[in-house]
Amino acid sequence: MTRQLKGLETRSGETAPMQSRSRLRSFLATLALHVGAAGVIGYFAYHAYTGDHGLVAQRSYEQQVAQLETELAGLKAQRAAMEHKVSLLNPTRLDPDMLDEEGRRQLNFIHPKDLVLLRSK
Repeated sequence: MTRQLKGLETRSGETAPMQSRSRLRSFLATLALHVGAAGVIGYFAYHAYTGDHGLVAQRSYEQQVAQLETELAGLKAQRAAMEHKVSLLNPTRLDPDMLDEEGRRQLNFIHPKDLVLLRSK
């Protein structure tokens, strides 16, 4: 028993079998394309959230910026205090009390009328 295939006739008069895609194969190809696209989108979305420059990292950068800004404000205040102290030692307008205090501190001397308090460690 032979089966006859339906086909198209060619110019020479021969019949060639028709090529057709099955519905299952077409459905699976479409499904694979959609799953692949969803996987790529999911990959980039995951790394946009948790990556080195993602949303989570941005929050930690903002916390670091806030911490460093408070440290900078403290350092600016410390610098202003030091500049004020240096301005008191300016040779054009010398503050005698500051000169006396600085000289005693550097030479490790005390005045006979000074009261020295010793702290226990």
